[in-house]
Amino acid sequence: MVFWVFGYGSLVWNPGFDYDEKIVGFIKDYRRVFDLACIDHRGTPESPARTCTLEEKEGAICWGTAYCVRGGPEREKLAMQYLERRECEYDRKTIVTFFKEGDSQHPALTDVIVFTSTPDKVNNKYYLGPAPLEDMARQIATAYGPCGNNRDYLFLLEKAMHDIGHEDNLVIELANEVRKVLGVGNVLTNVATAQLPHPPHVSIPARQLQPLPEPIVLDG
Repeated sequence: MVFWVFGYGSLVWNPGFDYDEKIVGFIKDYRRVFDLACIDHRGTPESPARTCTLEEKEGAICWGTAYCVRGGPEREKLAMQYLERRECEYDRKTIVTFFKEGDSQHPALTDVIVFTSTPDKVNNKYYLGPAPLEDMARQIATAYGPCGNNRDYLFLLEKAMHDIGHEDNLVIELANEVRKVLGVGNVLTNVATAQLPHPPHVSIPARQLQPLPEPIVLDG
């Protein structure tokens, strides 16, 4: 048994589960967007964070990392159970084809699982949809939850994409806009620094956000 999952958000720098192999590469016809609410890790129901999801777009590519779990059904089950708890805001598992750098014509992997979300506010309570860059930056600068600040999620993703050699223009643009809100520099080495003030003490006139429904609690 071989189980592959593609990470394009926090999984890039923090998979959080035991894996046997990691490959940097990309998937086609998807792009990374910050249109999904997080209300139990980097945000709360009253002040949701903005995290990554994928948007279908012909001709686009999304770089990230694919992780492999080998060893039989039990190891695969444990990894999937962990991922389903962690990625509970994503309502779909999509099967994609994965490519490695230098060969965009011949897939390196097929049947790779990626967590995605339905882009529909009626049928997916976690879907926020697009917003102006300034509004997203203000939301990300102020949101925080049990696992930390929303801005650190963004800054760590920016650094992770830099480290794998495939920076994302939207991530860079949004991260720099968040730094403007916070009044800090836009040097990459400053990302995720612990010296930034905690959100409740940041004097920013926050845009009023509508709270989301209470999260679904999964057993396990």
